[in-house]
Amino acid sequence: MAGEVAVRVAVIGGGPGGLYSAALLKRLDPRREITVWERNAPDDTFGFGVVLSDETLGGIEHADPEVYRALQAEFVRWDDIDIVHRGRTFTSGGHGFAALGRRRLLAVLHRRCRDLGIDLRFRTEAPPAAELARAHDLVIAADGVHSATRTAHADAFRPRLTTHRCRYIWLAADFAFDAFRFEIAETEHGVAQLHAYPYARPPADLPPSGTPCPSGASTVIVEMREEVWRSAGLDRCDARASAEWCAKTFTDALGGRPLRSNNSSWTAFRTVVNDRWSHGNTVLLGDAAHTAHFSIGSGTKLAVEDALALAACLQEQPDTAGALAAYEAERRPVVASTQRAARASLAWFEELATYLGQPPRQFAFNLLTRSRRVTHDNLRLRDPGFVAAVEGEADTPAGTPPMFTPFRLRSLTLRNRVVVSPMDMYSARDGVPGDFHLVHLGARALGGAGLVMTEMVCVSEEGRITPGCAGLYTPHQAAAWRRVTDFVHTQAPGTAIGLQLGHSGRKGSTKLMWDGIDEPLDDGNWPLVAASPLPYKPGSQRPHELTAGELTTIRSQFTSAARRAVDCGFDLLELHCAHGYLLSGFLSPLTNQRTDAYGGSLSRRLRFPLEVFDAIRELWPEDRPMTVRISATDWAEGGTTAEDAVAMAAAFAEHGADAIDVSTGQVVADERPDFGRSYQTPFADRIRNTLGVPVIAVGAISSWDDVNSLVLAGRADLCALARPHLYDPHWTLHAAAEQGYTGPGAPWPPPYQAGSRTPPTGRTDAPKPRLTLR
Repeated sequence: MAGEVAVRVAVIGGGPGGLYSAALLKRLDPRREITVWERNAPDDTFGFGVVLSDETLGGIEHADPEVYRALQAEFVRWDDIDIVHRGRTFTSGGHGFAALGRRRLLAVLHRRCRDLGIDLRFRTEAPPAAELARAHDLVIAADGVHSATRTAHADAFRPRLTTHRCRYIWLAADFAFDAFRFEIAETEHGVAQLHAYPYARPPADLPPSGTPCPSGASTVIVEMREEVWRSAGLDRCDARASAEWCAKTFTDALGGRPLRSNNSSWTAFRTVVNDRWSHGNTVLLGDAAHTAHFSIGSGTKLAVEDALALAACLQEQPDTAGALAAYEAERRPVVASTQRAARASLAWFEELATYLGQPPRQFAFNLLTRSRRVTHDNLRLRDPGFVAAVEGEADTPAGTPPMFTPFRLRSLTLRNRVVVSPMDMYSARDGVPGDFHLVHLGARALGGAGLVMTEMVCVSEEGRITPGCAGLYTPHQAAAWRRVTDFVHTQAPGTAIGLQLGHSGRKGSTKLMWDGIDEPLDDGNWPLVAASPLPYKPGSQRPHELTAGELTTIRSQFTSAARRAVDCGFDLLELHCAHGYLLSGFLSPLTNQRTDAYGGSLSRRLRFPLEVFDAIRELWPEDRPMTVRISATDWAEGGTTAEDAVAMAAAFAEHGADAIDVSTGQVVADERPDFGRSYQTPFADRIRNTLGVPVIAVGAISSWDDVNSLVLAGRADLCALARPHLYDPHWTLHAAAEQGYTGPGAPWPPPYQAGSRTPPTGRTDAPKPRLTLR
């Protein structure tokens, strides 16, 4: 019966997650026999302050008002974030934080557990989880990032641990900062950053139950890249010397006051992901199951929310197995979203040095929006003055969203930052674009985007992906494309249209997408060519490795198509070097195993794509821009890395590319993409801010708020959206209407002008009842 599962419960680990799980389970069913094992003493803790969100506190208040009241009495609350860089401080308000000391949090939970009759065993190593599982109905493994339970049962949980590139140390200052403070120090050894926040108030502000602290207290975390840490000699410093170095480096922030440690040591953050969270009647919770970088302050928050969900599922489900399955199903997507945000934040700080040259307010805005959870729109709601100042520094006209500012590539000025991304339509006949393409591309050109891109247009019949792919290798195809460009230029003046040119390589001769994506044709197959004779996936056709003579032929096919593109009137040409197609196959070490001059090192793998690019650039009109699309990572071990992507972008830029269109993946079939909102944009960001090269960001950018955020933060110059433009061909115009924008960045075509305002809906202003009879 629901609520009677897991009578005997063992909890491994006496951190907040383990203790709160025990308290909730005992409160829900006093009959439960619950034991908590904690190998440290009750007041041992290796952190200082803990930040909890209002959402988490609401869950605690609802589940256990007594714990909530005890915590509420201890909380320090504040709204501001201070960002200090190169002597200037920028403050953004309206954020809302609550923190308290970790010792105080543990003390509240200890008291609650004892009051409920839970057996707390401190300074006691827990028996192995397998042994506890035989004697208990449920074992909760809340034994932290170094979980012995997870290690002992790695075959069941299948953990994946990633160690990152920065070193950090937890310290404390004996005074309370006024705000959450980020400060950047540019030392002789490299960049270091401080993350600090208050967690205890001065005595005059404390309630009677509060623990006195003369001037309050703050958590101070200092972080830097591994190479900076070693150069500064901190790898040879003990805790005291490390604290002194940090206090000296950030003396202005600390007002010359010292920092103290608590068995503090430098460590590298580890992201923990598990394929499964339960094994029999043993379940992982908190850092044992997942970690999220401290820069978004979610470690304790996630553990407490895990405890709430686990207790609820055990109450609602008829048996333990069902409860553990429900717990994981509920929590996994929430945790995955948090981990994506945390990884974005972590990566931003790892690459902090690349942003130091940004205009100061843009730098501050970039820092605040680094995790993609805080965006242009919600930051504008929290602190409109701050966002207005950032926009002013960027010379964004008042009342103009950043996405509607113009952008220039050679002689082509795009009226806004929105690009209709190339999308294969598989609707051509013998490579000829027909009425479908005219309507499809014409509708999106009328929809307000600054640049509309064709699908990948193939340079030869055998270079098609499917029989439905469009080409530009015959005069008839060129005439059909001219029909499309003429329509765009005459009916949607101000909209640019670009051509993406490519060759399918080993991913050709397949069925139409809706008949079986990447599946070979049942009949009528044509031979495939590639950098190396490697089939795309099991069951795919094996391609022929291109000879030197064949490379010359293919290069000529690209230039012939480009000449036709000039006559067709395309405003921009993009060379497709991504997604595992022919030129991409030369770039990736997973698909290029050649031993000649076109294989081996990255510079050699770049050789043929650069030869093709140079040949096209030579004949492409000087005033018209060229871009290159790359896959910045293969999402597979041994493949293209982010560092490789920067080197590729640098090479193409040096050869005359005006912008890099930064996509990822689709190079090998066994890839493991880290999907999520705007998940590919950090790769574009890194290229732009490392090289200063304009970039087009792509990858699950789904809202105008995302576009505004990316552009204003300086992470992208243009944003390419695909699926949103399938859902709504007039996505850009509607984005303008929703933001109340009517300027030159998004003019409505005269025939559509009457639809430029949101249509009225049903009446919403009916008079309210004045009297209710009970």
